Amino acid sequence: MLREAGLVSEQRSGRQRIYRLEAAPLAEVQDWLHPYVKDLGALLDRMPDDDVT
Repeated sequence: MLREAGLVSEQRSGRQRIYRLEAAPLAEVQDWLHPYVKDLGALLDRMPDDDVT
């Protein structure tokens, strides 16, 4: 699934398969999310902290 999405590439060496993370598609997601990061941070700052004991 990750290969099909272009997030990893595969290199075969005998019986081994070596996978590499492809950062470019993730950078596109980060660029798309960037305008929302400040708003999300502000929202999280306003939420009450839950004390887990």
